[in-house]
Amino acid sequence: MYTYKLQQEQPICAEKIKKLYDSVGWWPERKEVDIEKMLKNSIAIGVWEENELVGFARVVSDGVFRAYIEDVVVHENVRNKGIGEKMLTILLREISHIDIVSLFCGEKLIKFYGEQQFQATKQIVMHRNQTGKE
Repeated sequence: MYTYKLQQEQPICAEKIKKLYDSVGWWPERKEVDIEKMLKNSIAIGVWEENELVGFARVVSDGVFRAYIEDVVVHENVRNKGIGEKMLTILLREISHIDIVSLFCGEKLIKFYGEQQFQATKQIVMHRNQTGKE
């Protein structure tokens, strides 16, 4: 059984997030101290199987007009069990007052996010790397 908790209900430690990222090959350069800072500036949700963090996602927002869903990650051992969908449902409920909610995803996830009422647009996403890291 999985327990879904927002960061303010059950704090998520950076060490567990880093371990989850590492398990799926994400963000090897991210440091726990920076993940702690990230958590302070995000609405985050963790999914727990006993004491293990098996899912995580977060929202970055201006609080009115725009919000971005980031870092939706589910441990490979528990994928295809509705965890990602439920995390999105909970986060979207938390930010239901926001006008536009966006996210970035790879092509293989377009169908999944489309099922959650997200639509691909013709806008071009541009990034500027300010730290010199890849």
